[in-house]
Amino acid sequence: MNQQIEKAAELIANCDALWIGAGAGMGVDSGLPDFRGNEGFWNAYPPYRHLGLSFYDLANPVWFNSHPRQAWGFYGHRLNLYRETQPHPGFKILSKWGRRKADGYFVFTSNVDGHFQQAGFDEDRIVECHGSIHHLQCSAPCGSDVWSSQSYSPKIDETTMQAALPLAHCKNCQRIARPNILMFSDWNWVDHRAELQLSRYEQWLADNHGNCVVLEFGAGTAVPTVRREAENVSGDLIRVNPREPEVRDGISFAMGALEFLQHVDDLLS
Repeated sequence: MNQQIEKAAELIANCDALWIGAGAGMGVDSGLPDFRGNEGFWNAYPPYRHLGLSFYDLANPVWFNSHPRQAWGFYGHRLNLYRETQPHPGFKILSKWGRRKADGYFVFTSNVDGHFQQAGFDEDRIVECHGSIHHLQCSAPCGSDVWSSQSYSPKIDETTMQAALPLAHCKNCQRIARPNILMFSDWNWVDHRAELQLSRYEQWLADNHGNCVVLEFGAGTAVPTVRREAENVSGDLIRVNPREPEVRDGISFAMGALEFLQHVDDLLS
């Protein structure tokens, strides 16, 4: 393990650019719940066990039409949680490394928590491929507007997981608003914010011809968006995942993101 950590540190020290990929496992060290499997989700949200509702069931836009207080009970609780949770120190380590590179860094994350922005990463160097809970859109949608959720502070009854009225409304048509997140079976996601992020990302990839290290944290195979992208980027792949560390072409570490980052940073320092 020490030899592998030293190899990773050498690759990171000598590269010109960092590609940083993050899945749900990145937030576990910050204290965010692990939604892996129904049991993991129900341990985090016991009321949903009683209701027999899984994460997959709830992360569906249909609730904003059929039961909006239920929908905002689920997403409102997460919004409050992400606002209150501080990103773990590993984010600062990554930011420090990225800012020192000649060709900089780019973040590609499936997480909707906004923790890279909260930790000080450049807004123009982040792709949130599944959207952001910190932005809203019309649930219809009546148009392509996306706006900040900052003015909405949902109040949740944690016994029933219902949101109190008033709920967030569309600023244009006054229908129920929803998070600007790509949900399951979702045909109404307004994706222009994500598309703008992707265009900046693609330009960075096109401009960056240097030696790149691909750092992937906590990206599993159940929703493999980040994992697949990491494998397609040109560079030395380092996969950090305590449960699914398998890698075909690269090196991997069966540990959490924070543990890995602190080990490597100690060597680089």
